[in-house]
Amino acid sequence: MNNNGKPKNNVFWHQSAIKKEDREKQHGHKSIMIWFTGLSGSGKSTIANALQHKLFQKYINVYLLDGDNLRYGINKNLSFTAEDRQENIRRTAEISKLFVDAGIVVLAAVISPFEKDRLNARALFKQGEFIEVYIKCSLEECENRDPKGLYKKARKGEITQFTGVDQPYEEPRNPEIVIDTNKLSIDESVEILISYLFDKAGLVLNTKE
Repeated sequence: MNNNGKPKNNVFWHQSAIKKEDREKQHGHKSIMIWFTGLSGSGKSTIANALQHKLFQKYINVYLLDGDNLRYGINKNLSFTAEDRQENIRRTAEISKLFVDAGIVVLAAVISPFEKDRLNARALFKQGEFIEVYIKCSLEECENRDPKGLYKKARKGEITQFTGVDQPYEEPRNPEIVIDTNKLSIDESVEILISYLFDKAGLVLNTKE
């Protein structure tokens, strides 16, 4: 790679004979990147998974990239330092871009604590393709839930570089959607997302000739 992050001169982009628009037409809907960000325990994965199920029932080609699951494979060599978190988000965004090019609706549920990294992820996509969903939940409530026992371990010093405890979380400045899970149920959250995707984001294509 060059210093600017681009491939060296002996690497050339090979143009596909099939375009994203062709794949979208075959699927019958647009492809969109839906990026869920929020503290651990806020409900990102739960809501994203529920949304995935609802979209699947509506015959939408959809796939969920969960942050923890990605660390079992493509991101298993990354730690939780700020630098590795940045690389974690970069890889997740690049994978998501491939899904969007394939004509698929992709959901990514990752803490993604830093605004700069989320903006870099957004920059990979065209206008209207990237929808940032801030799963808002107070740190106190996330600690009360603590579904994986991670906050308890972090408070004891058994886990370091944990977001919200000894590493900051930067709230999104201009997300497309804010879901406050202090107040909303999973079903209510999913309905808000479904309404946005079909009414505002125009998820389904107009297939009339």
